[in-house]
Amino acid sequence: MLVLRIMGRALLITVLLWWMFFVWLFARIGLRRVWHKLRGKTYRPLRNERLVRRMFEILGPTFIKLGQVVASSPGLFPKRYSDEFQKCLDRVPPFDLGQVKALIHHELGKPFDALFATFEDEPLGSASVAQVHGATLSDGSRVVVKCQRPGIQAMVEADVWWMRRGAWLCELLFKGARLANMSGVIDDFNRTIHEEIDFQREAANLREFNAIMREHDVDDVIAPTPVDHLVTPTVLVMSRFDGLKADDAEGIAASGMDASEYLRKGLKAWLLTVALHGFFHGDAHAGNLMLMPEAGPDGTPAVGFLDFGIIGRFDDSQRQQVMQYVLAFSAQDYEALADIMVEIGSVDTAKIDREKFVGDLQRTYAPLVEKKISDIKYEEILPEVTAIAYKWGIKLPSEFLLILKQLLFFDRYAKIAAPDLNVFSDFYLVDFMFTPRAMKAGLDFNLLMPLLQQIQQRNMDKQASGAPAS
Repeated sequence: MLVLRIMGRALLITVLLWWMFFVWLFARIGLRRVWHKLRGKTYRPLRNERLVRRMFEILGPTFIKLGQVVASSPGLFPKRYSDEFQKCLDRVPPFDLGQVKALIHHELGKPFDALFATFEDEPLGSASVAQVHGATLSDGSRVVVKCQRPGIQAMVEADVWWMRRGAWLCELLFKGARLANMSGVIDDFNRTIHEEIDFQREAANLREFNAIMREHDVDDVIAPTPVDHLVTPTVLVMSRFDGLKADDAEGIAASGMDASEYLRKGLKAWLLTVALHGFFHGDAHAGNLMLMPEAGPDGTPAVGFLDFGIIGRFDDSQRQQVMQYVLAFSAQDYEALADIMVEIGSVDTAKIDREKFVGDLQRTYAPLVEKKISDIKYEEILPEVTAIAYKWGIKLPSEFLLILKQLLFFDRYAKIAAPDLNVFSDFYLVDFMFTPRAMKAGLDFNLLMPLLQQIQQRNMDKQASGAPAS
């Protein structure tokens, strides 16, 4: 069956590649401009990124998902592609309600009406892998029902097979693709999408996150609670959250919530899971991070993390490395940052001038720490980060890129909703490292403590000078 699916996708991909070539040629020789003029339509130059985006949309959910990865990773991909693929974020049509009900009946083994007191026919959201409907259970509990898109598993297997061949060809032909580790990107995409289509795994991730928060006495950062007897590999029923997306600055202001306070709480909880448990949410885009005015204890505000299909995990050695990386960056210790990047295999020491390498890191990363988010021009900073990667052959492992991606997500929300907050220089975000629990987490504090002390000292210096402490 997989062989037939691969052959079928091969035919479609071949047809689309030829279509792209002839469309490009049509535009190149000027016939497309003439065609628009004859039809009385406004001519718009055809760009390669638009062609690629259209091809991904035609190829369906798996490629749309890959396009969403490109869209949500500015700085890791060329800006023109990240901008163009933003159009993939809201172009996934819902599947038929009849298919939803049939899937629920088949997976949960009971008549539809026996499971839910009410069920919203219109989906709350439709994505490349699944769609979500609101419902209530017979006891009155408000829930959401996440249903997997029919046929997605077989399509993923065939599409990833072709993506791997495409990545190999790109690396063979282009140096940039080799430095970007295209094969590694596809391997990581393959791992994460398979995790994302296993809803029992996602339910376990939800439970694990909430357990970590309880362990650390955090009651205002939460994830939905799965309804255990209504969870299968393709259907997930969980508690419903009501709140505001992290980038909804107007809505947050109208709610009376302090955006800076709760964004800090959310990021601190996220960093805590990374540092002390080697577990972190790997897709914290604005739709998956909510500020909820009344979801905490006794109706107080809370932060909600949604969609735990993509989770990053580190072993003890990786936890140590990622914390050294984050803390060296925050402490502005670029010598230490250079050392840890060499240690994790990002740079070939035989091919670099260490002094110049450290200088490049300082020139590129310092503005992120020193400036307010509202003063940072990311369209200038991120290309410089990419330029350093090319210059020194930096190749961070996929898990470290996932960490960077999430920090950039939080960065963006701060820029929109709390422009005075700088998530890269805020000592509050790492003060949990001074707790007894942190000391028992298996980290080498002989290496971490000097960096923590540097961050603390910078905060004290700010307070002494009358500047607002981070």
